[in-house]
Amino acid sequence: MNTEKEREEQADKPGEECGVFGIYDFDGHDVASTIYYGLFALQHRGQESCGIAVSDTNGPKGKVLSVKEMGLLNENFTPDTLHKLKGDIGVGHVRYSTAGSSTRENAQPLVLNYVKGTLALAHNGNLINAVQLRHELEYTGAIFQTTIDSEVIAYHIARERLNSKTVEEAVRRAMNKIKGAYSLIVMSPRKLIGARDPYGFRPLCIGKRDNAYILASETCALDTIGAEFVRDVEPGEIVTISPDSGLESDKSMCLPKEQHGRCVFEYIYFARPDSHIDGVSVYDSRIMAGRFLAMDSPVRADLVVGVPESGNCAALGYSMQSGIPYGQAFVKNAYVGRTFIRPGQKSRESSVQVKLNAIREAVRGKRIIMIDDSIVRGTTSDRIVRMLREAGAKEVHMRVSSPPFLWPCYFGTDVPAREQLIAYNRSVDEICKIIGADSLAYLRLERLEEVAGHLGICTGCFTGKYPMEPPREDIRGEYER
Repeated sequence: MNTEKEREEQADKPGEECGVFGIYDFDGHDVASTIYYGLFALQHRGQESCGIAVSDTNGPKGKVLSVKEMGLLNENFTPDTLHKLKGDIGVGHVRYSTAGSSTRENAQPLVLNYVKGTLALAHNGNLINAVQLRHELEYTGAIFQTTIDSEVIAYHIARERLNSKTVEEAVRRAMNKIKGAYSLIVMSPRKLIGARDPYGFRPLCIGKRDNAYILASETCALDTIGAEFVRDVEPGEIVTISPDSGLESDKSMCLPKEQHGRCVFEYIYFARPDSHIDGVSVYDSRIMAGRFLAMDSPVRADLVVGVPESGNCAALGYSMQSGIPYGQAFVKNAYVGRTFIRPGQKSRESSVQVKLNAIREAVRGKRIIMIDDSIVRGTTSDRIVRMLREAGAKEVHMRVSSPPFLWPCYFGTDVPAREQLIAYNRSVDEICKIIGADSLAYLRLERLEEVAGHLGICTGCFTGKYPMEPPREDIRGEYER
């Protein structure tokens, strides 16, 4: 078990979401290894569990082979494992739990056998009416194998399929019932379906390689497998991939663009900088955020540095705008993920120091501007500031490429209850004193729209104003309004 101190340190960033990947090869080639490499590119979106499910469309209808395990992909999938997963259609998932406990039973993809055949589903996001829907299903005899809201979605699709002509119609009917954030990939015996919630909280894109279509959370997964980017799945859109019709689209669930509510943290923190989300470069967004910090919160200094990895691009942008040299102040242990196992309960080593170490020669005697993407609880920022001072930094000025967190997130980003947020009921000056910096400034709220390419975004965790009415109780039961 991790210590409470370590859990707090790990929680000082917004929790990653999940990564989904699907492929249908019309030429009948096995797709398991492609799913593996696609998920490998999405590993940053979740390191708790991983899974792959495949089916052979030319074999017995509805037969699905799957492997799901806790931990990282390279810890669980060997060449022999992938070789046994024979099939030309499949889905994959990497998970970070924002709802439902971290257990093997909750790993995805979920595979359901029902009257009409078999469904495999991978889901990224969080439903706000999952508790209500779950209770309704339980009182009609449903028996749940997991504690995740993804199973609620799968059950509703299966039930709607009984009265629908097609799987995609069943997905649309289920979307009329579920509320919240979701990007879904659904595998049926002869079709691959992608769906995105009407607000567009979570990203989903379409790719093509030879005679195969791909669905993925981020474009970096398409680059990794040598696929061509086709386009993004639009908020509210359902896409159906089949050999007979190729790529089909249903936009009946789409909302006007002014109602869209993409999670702005995809651009600030979650997504890889080499990805594009809804046509906007994540790298450019982070450079722009850094430039805005330099414009709005300048300070005299000798060096601009980023907290690896997600603070680096914003630090570069700050340097480009201010003219202050950009440099490297930290070495990150390449063999430590975003979570790791401590050797013992009484270990004195800080999680931060195991992951990061300051380069004394780079910072000694200098005034440092340190850029990070966010401060959630504040449990690591003070340690990183202290680390720079102990390495000889003369001054440490912290700049944050997002506004202060003031509200929890109910849509799949693991932002805790308000009382646990360092910015709750505290001024910026008070936070600055707590973390021990010489000065502190956040990205201005009005800058977010430009950072996200003037697309519709959700700013609920900064403003308390969500695209839809939030739940009275989260599925984890941690928050109550």
